[in-house]
Amino acid sequence: MRLTANDPVVIATRNAGKAREFAALFEPLGIAVRSLNDYPQIPDIVEDGETFRDNALIKARTVAERLGVPALADDSGLCVDKLGGAPGVYSARYAGAGATDADNNAKLLGELGKLAEAGDTPAAAVVGGREVRLLSKARFVCALALFVPGKPPLFADGAFDGFIVDTPLGDGGFGYDPLFYAPEYGATLAQLPLEAKNAVSHRAQALRKLRELIAGAPATGSETE
Repeated sequence: MRLTANDPVVIATRNAGKAREFAALFEPLGIAVRSLNDYPQIPDIVEDGETFRDNALIKARTVAERLGVPALADDSGLCVDKLGGAPGVYSARYAGAGATDADNNAKLLGELGKLAEAGDTPAAAVVGGREVRLLSKARFVCALALFVPGKPPLFADGAFDGFIVDTPLGDGGFGYDPLFYAPEYGATLAQLPLEAKNAVSHRAQALRKLRELIAGAPATGSETE
């Protein structure tokens, strides 16, 4: 799929920071980027898909068909092995509608704590001089969908593997970052410098893959989660 400078791409988000970061993906291609903040007439989109790709496509297709221009959307979340892949597509609302990051993190630790009470014995690790328990393997997943009216959708995925620890560590990042330990860095994502996190994140990987697909050449650089 080829896009040209005559094809503005609408990012299916009202998050200004996220829109700026997606704009960096398309800037080398000379393609303008807009966000839903430029189109207040579009209502909130219900994300009721069963997979990350489903939700990304729902958002991208809804915006593209409504406006008649290419649209890009992402859906991402945390998948925890010992919870059968939960919270998955429900990551942002794991503890219920309107849940805060603290609410979601507390529920995650509670669910994994039940397994420990049932006899599961987590391994130990030292993170920043502090001993913690590795409650489960986990991964952050991102799915991107680019929808151009009249053409098949284009998908790109990224994943970042690690472990859930029993104690929140770090003041950076957001969401589940304080509980997500990346062994190769010896830190949680909330402890990593933002630049380091952005270079390896699930979203960065998906964005680079997408750029390769739309530009026909390897991509460089990184994007923010």
